[in-house]
Amino acid sequence: MDRVADEALIVLEKVNKWFGPLHVLQDVNLSVARGEVVVVIGPSGSGKSTLCRAINRLEPIDSGTITFDGQPLPAEGRALARLRSEVGMVFQSFNLFAHKTILQNVMLGPVKVRKEKPAAVRDRAMGLLERVGIASQADKYPAQLSGGQQQRVAIARALAMQPKALLFDEPTSALDPEMVGEVLDVMTSLAAEGMTMVVVTHEMGFARHAANRVVFMADGQLVEEAAPAEFFANPKTERARDFLSKILTH
Repeated sequence: MDRVADEALIVLEKVNKWFGPLHVLQDVNLSVARGEVVVVIGPSGSGKSTLCRAINRLEPIDSGTITFDGQPLPAEGRALARLRSEVGMVFQSFNLFAHKTILQNVMLGPVKVRKEKPAAVRDRAMGLLERVGIASQADKYPAQLSGGQQQRVAIARALAMQPKALLFDEPTSALDPEMVGEVLDVMTSLAAEGMTMVVVTHEMGFARHAANRVVFMADGQLVEEAAPAEFFANPKTERARDFLSKILTH
């Protein structure tokens, strides 16, 4: 990958967010390069999901700045819609439209938001369903699919908008254990193809194998960041060591 060394796609500077008295993001600084896969881990309630949601302004911030592809995040209106179409998001719950087929779910964004021609979008959508391994399910409805299949549809739907980056907010935590692998496989192949990704997850195997960088959060702060091999073998902070000892011994 000929990654442009210093070309940051996503930059957070001194980002603060409060929920009432709760300081959920405390002076967070993070930059994500084009083609980089950053995995965010940490205990529950550490601010990981809020961080992820702040990047496409699903969660407005109280202070600090976030820029995407050189532009500050727009507050609202058309510019915000455009930003959201460039930053795909995959949630814990699949958020598919129950009354639309799998193919219709994947086609909806490009046709409605981007006003693209349905015929071209249809071909792209089928290609994406093929890529995530469920082209044969195109005419079914979400309720007819397993959770793992639905989450793969949600990934195809995010990719249909041809985004510059993808955000994943605990994409496997609502899945039965036997379905986790099929979703992580798709994510791993996207990472290998150079998609810029920010992934909030509890899946340490994915963090080890697919991440370029692991970011460890606790209590709203970005405590530590390092390459995965370095982080897992040699965490520098007490907080990270404590977290890893709890999850890696079971």
